[in-house]
Amino acid sequence: MPRYARSEREALTELMSTLGPDAPTLNEGWTIRDLAAHLVVRERRPDAAAGIVVPPLHGYGERVRRQAAALDWTELLGQVRRPPLWSPMSNPLADELTNTLEFFIHHEDVRRARTDWQPRELPVGLEQALWRRVSMLGRLALRRFPAQLLVQAPGHGEVTTGRGGEPLRLVGTPGELALFLSGRQRAARVQLDGGPALVDRLRTAGLGL
Repeated sequence: MPRYARSEREALTELMSTLGPDAPTLNEGWTIRDLAAHLVVRERRPDAAAGIVVPPLHGYGERVRRQAAALDWTELLGQVRRPPLWSPMSNPLADELTNTLEFFIHHEDVRRARTDWQPRELPVGLEQALWRRVSMLGRLALRRFPAQLLVQAPGHGEVTTGRGGEPLRLVGTPGELALFLSGRQRAARVQLDGGPALVDRLRTAGLGL
């Protein structure tokens, strides 16, 4: 059975190692070191990782992430490369479910921050795995958007979301949709069909969970 979470992790850590801790990412204000610290906290500090999605805990989570970022670079990268088996995020039973989308997106955060990046041709199995997650992400991230929004991944499926109203269509591969719907609209190669005002609004919306 393919292990896409593992292969994306391995590719990401190899690229991080090659580019070094000070190279940029798509995450505004974050270097590769900052991104590595985020991944370490997410898997190894569940008390602080809650700050990623719970606003009152954000300050605490950021303090712990900065502490992780201060680790020796080799040690920090090693912790990303070798996740703990006890973690609710990276144990063998949860890894594929919780980390496939996470590590795909962050792999692209590093790849697409370079001027010479090109889209990858993803394995069909990875595209299918991403679509399963993207279809849910689309429903959640766009549920309040003021349009009748159709999200399509040709060959994989489509979902309808939004609050209703004027029609808007978002089309792309599962990988490109994953990036768009997680707030990386400027780096995602998708097609948007609809009224210009709605298209512009979606391209600049604060997406993600």
